[in-house]
Amino acid sequence: MRHQIKYAISLIALIAASLIINFSRHINSTPKVYNNSSYNYTVSRVVDGDTIELSNREIVRYIGMDAPEIREKKNAGWIYKPRPYAEEAKEFNQKLIGGKSVRLEFDVQKRDKYKRLLAYVYRGDEMVNIEMVREGFAMIYTYPPNLKYSQRFLDAQKEARGNKRGLWVNLEENKILASQAKNNIGMMRIIESEVIDTHLTEKLLILKFKDNFKVVIYKNNIPFSMKDMARSPNKYFKGKIVRVYGIIKEYKGYPEIMLHDMSQLEILN
Repeated sequence: MRHQIKYAISLIALIAASLIINFSRHINSTPKVYNNSSYNYTVSRVVDGDTIELSNREIVRYIGMDAPEIREKKNAGWIYKPRPYAEEAKEFNQKLIGGKSVRLEFDVQKRDKYKRLLAYVYRGDEMVNIEMVREGFAMIYTYPPNLKYSQRFLDAQKEARGNKRGLWVNLEENKILASQAKNNIGMMRIIESEVIDTHLTEKLLILKFKDNFKVVIYKNNIPFSMKDMARSPNKYFKGKIVRVYGIIKEYKGYPEIMLHDMSQLEILN
């Protein structure tokens, strides 16, 4: 009888210990909930020009800007294939905050679909996101609902373009047709071509050109004074020659430019 009691006690203790260990593992593996406006952390790794890893292993994607890609997705994995200024952007980011203590400020949406934190990153009182844009290592990336400092980003980009820094060097000389877009993936270019059709979705206004080139505009980025273009896009754009600038990206095998401010587009006729 005593042997049975000792066995039962040992079994209960073993089960209790197992439950405690599993609960501890669950707590440690569950992402932290960020409810306050800002946190301080140390940067353990600079991934590229717009992404860092913190000492707590959280990945942070900068809000409000987009640096050139340093890798390209191929099949199920990624390959190292830096776009123009991608390495320079990473180096500048490293210089600013590599191994240093930073403060994170959040906006409305705190994580993206990849579970990365979305944040404004500060070194002291200086916002790193803004500095990356001001020095020409990134373009503004206005993505609702995180719009808190959109005007500051726009001002920083105007300064970079006006002084021909980084991505903006020789932009005016890099004017191409829509038919040439596919051969300029990852490049900052000006494209002048005729809009042949438009398409509206719940969130987007899409301008279509020859050779499967597209310009994508978030409706929330269209100023109130220009809302007619989203109500009757064909009347506004179809048959018009437009000039648009930005980094050409590939989406589902076709080239496109994503507009994050309407100053990137001009109707020529």
